[in-house]
Amino acid sequence: MDWDKLRIFHAVADAGSLTHAGDSLHLSQSAVSRQIRALEESLNTILFHRHARGLILTEQGELLFDATAAMSKRLEAASARIRDSEEEVFGQLRVTTTIGFGSLWLAPRLSRLYERYPDLNVDLMLEERVLDLPMREADVAIRMKEPSQADLIRRKLMTIRMRLYASPSYLARNGRPSKISDISDHRIICQNSDSAQVSAGGLLVREIFNNDVTHSLMVNNYFGVLQAVINDLGIGVLPDYLVTDFPQLEQVIPDFESSDVPVFLAYPEELRHSKRIEAFRDFVAEEVIAYRRAKRDVDE
Repeated sequence: MDWDKLRIFHAVADAGSLTHAGDSLHLSQSAVSRQIRALEESLNTILFHRHARGLILTEQGELLFDATAAMSKRLEAASARIRDSEEEVFGQLRVTTTIGFGSLWLAPRLSRLYERYPDLNVDLMLEERVLDLPMREADVAIRMKEPSQADLIRRKLMTIRMRLYASPSYLARNGRPSKISDISDHRIICQNSDSAQVSAGGLLVREIFNNDVTHSLMVNNYFGVLQAVINDLGIGVLPDYLVTDFPQLEQVIPDFESSDVPVFLAYPEELRHSKRIEAFRDFVAEEVIAYRRAKRDVDE
């Protein structure tokens, strides 16, 4: 089908009038009419019922209008993304990160991003699978390791560690282990060592279960682990970025922790000049600085 004829058809269907469509397209009524007739002939169908009050779509016309409406929305979105490179911050930004970091650290802070940029719409895609940024599965990613894909701009945000935490009431009731060999007397809450998680977390879990642990609760994401810990079910394996937002967590066996886990922000080279990316990148950087300051106060 001819794209120009489809554009004219969409304008006529939207306006319900050849005259009004012609005005919006800067075409004469006769030129619009000719294009509609040509489109109907190419499709071998009638797209409009004509009557004194204007035009009404036929069943076949409704089907075509649904398609052109969808195309129009996608073109508008593409146009907005292009304009976004040079103008103000608005439109959709697709952000991918892990379930734990996205739900427990990033999402609670997004209100400050929206306050600054009310016309920005974030599509937060939380999953352990690494999305392909060069193939535009997402616009920007925050991952718990340095991205290996080519043509990405990357920035290290922070370093985290996996540690053991429990609630004060659980420790008051069950005692506080002083060394890792004492852990067998407690219920351990964690992700299965074979589940999708940072490798440092999996290694720490395996080391814990080498100590004759008989009571456990396995959860497939850190949000679930956190909920179980703050509800006094046991000692949980959690990332230390939680301590500033959940001060009720008490670290258990402080010298037992994972190796460093780097946190990177990355986006495709082609989005280097995107105002949306720039706004999100700067927002996250500011939040990381505030987090580090708060964590330093907690550690002291």
